[in-house]
Formats: sequence, C-alpha cells, structure tokens
Amino acid sequence: MYELCTDIGYVSLNKQGEQLCGDHVETVEQADGAVVTVLADGLGSGVKASILSTLTSKIISTMIANGLTLEDCVSTIAATLPICSERQVAYSTFTILRITGKGEAELIQYDNPHTILLREGRHVEYPEVCETIDGKNIYKSRMAVREGDVFVSMSDGVLHASRGQALNTAWNRAAVIEFLETMYNGQLTAKTWAAMLVGECDRLYGGSPGDDTSACVVRLRRREVVNVLFGPPQKREDTEKMLALYFAKSGKRIVCGGTTGELAAQFLGQPLDTSLPLYLDPAIPPTAALKGVDLVTEGVITMSRVLEYAEDYVAENKRYLDWSCKKDGASKIARMLFEDATDINFYVGRAVNEAHQKEGLPITFNVKMQIAERLSKLLRDMGKQVNVSYF
Repeated sequence: MYELCTDIGYVSLNKQGEQLCGDHVETVEQADGAVVTVLADGLGSGVKASILSTLTSKIISTMIANGLTLEDCVSTIAATLPICSERQVAYSTFTILRITGKGEAELIQYDNPHTILLREGRHVEYPEVCETIDGKNIYKSRMAVREGDVFVSMSDGVLHASRGQALNTAWNRAAVIEFLETMYNGQLTAKTWAAMLVGECDRLYGGSPGDDTSACVVRLRRREVVNVLFGPPQKREDTEKMLALYFAKSGKRIVCGGTTGELAAQFLGQPLDTSLPLYLDPAIPPTAALKGVDLVTEGVITMSRVLEYAEDYVAENKRYLDWSCKKDGASKIARMLFEDATDINFYVGRAVNEAHQKEGLPITFNVKMQIAERLSKLLRDMGKQVNVSYF
C-alpha cells in the first residue's frame, strides 16, 4: 500500500448572490501517513454558513492532527453542534474520509449525501453502521481500498440542483451515480472529477445556484515522479553536478530552456532534435526532442503559461480544455505536472540568460525564480510532494 497515494481535489459553487461559500473542505496528513479530508456544510448560506462549516472542518481536522481517534472527534463535534430549533437540523453537517497507509478507508458521515465509491468505473456499495451520538445519527464505514478507487463526497447542493424553486426529481443520487459512471476515465484527476460534477450541477441550476454546492473527490493512485530541469546553473562548474543529480533520479523528465536543452544533450551525448512541428500555439515556442528526456521545451515563456494554468487549476479549473488535449509545450508540461505527477523534483538554475539581456527582453533572473517558487507552491496546493533544488 505504500506505493499508493491520495489525489484530492474539490470544487465549490456559491449560492447565487453570496460572496462566501457555506461549504468548507480541510485536508490533514497524520504522522503515520494517513490522509484525512473533511467536507462540512454549514446551515443556510453566506457568512453564517461559511463560519459554521469552517469551524466544523477546522475543529475536526485539528483534533485528528493532534492524534485523537475519529470516534473521539465525532463524539466531540456531535456534542458541540447544536440543533436549529426552527428547522430541527444541525448547524453543520460533515463527511470525514480517512485513507490509512495500510490500504483501508474509514468513512464517517453526518447528514451529508452519502459518499459515492467508484471502482473500475462502476458504483460499489460499502457497509455502513449507524450509531446515535447525542441524538445524531452518525454513519460509519470501514473498507479495503484498491488502486483506482474514487470516493466522491458532496454537500446537499449537489442533489438540489434544479432551476427555480421546483425540485428536479430526475436528478437524485442514482442520477449522480449514472453521470459519474458515464463520465468515467481512469486518468482523470480528482480535481477534474469534482469540476465535472459541480459543472453539471451548475448547468442544472441554469447558472444560478440555489444552494452552496461542493464536491470533494479522493482518488487512489500509484506514485509517479516527474523531474524538471529549468535553466543552467549560475556557476558553469556546477553544470556537471546539476545534470548528474537530475539524471540520477528515476521518473519522467522535462527540460525547460534552449541552453538547458543543449547542456542536457551534451551530458547524454545525444543530438537535440529541433525539427519538430513549429508553433502549435502561436504564443508558445516549439518543443524539441532528446533521447533520454520525455519533453524538451523553451524556458520562461512556456513556464509562464504553465503557471497561468496552475493558478486556474487550483481555483475553478475553467481552463481545463486549454491544456488537457493540446500538443504545445506548455500544455504537455501541465498534463505531466497536474495529472501524471505525484512527486515533483525541480532543478532550477540561477544563471542569467545573456541572450535575453542583449535582445532587451523583460525576462530577468527574478522572473524565473518567481515562476519556480509560485509554481512549486501551487503544485503543493494540488497535493503534490514538491522538492526544489537551486544551482
């Protein structure tokens, strides 16, 4: 099981007219390697609901991070959350999913739509035990997990998706399952799964959501390493060291930058093929080919576009179609980093490109460093394990 890891992604829609979402997701990693996600749905909408869901998810994740068992957390939060005297419902509902390092999933659900489990593209039922804690019915499940399993948790805004005040009775749990099974693709990331489901809900709402709507997806997958070489080192004498460390790593390899590609070719003793199709995207320089490297691209311009895609991806993922199928260098890098990679190693050279200075281009050393630092942070926000080495 140590070879498997969790890919976690979530997307939310605010209720029409509200600036804050009443749903909140928290993720915490425990000392034993277990990963816990909490999806909370606050009563109502707007500021009050946002505060309630944030407090609920924060309290649960903090207690878990401090070593409390799921049972203790649930007992504490169930006793803490009052019942609204007017509506006779809890001030916040929640779903807790814990994936252990031993190939097990623990699922605890309170008043949210029950989590859907997809296995090999089909819905799978899992055992549930109902326990009453402080007058609240808490559903507990424990099951073994496999590579490729997809857990889809949601707030009730997903099932409420319909135009106007009339409830769309055709859109229920069975319809959601059918939608997910129909859209199934084993290569889709958790974020893309969440975006597809919430996007369908937005369509059913007619673009005017009548409730806060969230989907949180956890996908089990094998670890995959991608190594990125970005720019030559500041000191020429460090070139051999930088390249030796880069090529010693297992996994896929990306080389960014013309000079960097030439240095990598010299190190490998292989020709750098620049005869590939030219501008597949007029704004992105063409790629090259080098035996022993999966992808060779231009540097700062290409990586700046990747950074744009990453900023959108961690937000609403609206530009998914801009990079998911295209063949330009930035799109290929985006797919390798966002979809393929679980672990990413950056080897960033601090050298200043003299050609850029002679041509008067506004590409400076600071720009390259800012791209590397910002992109690394966004990839960590996606749940990637990122290591950056500067030379």
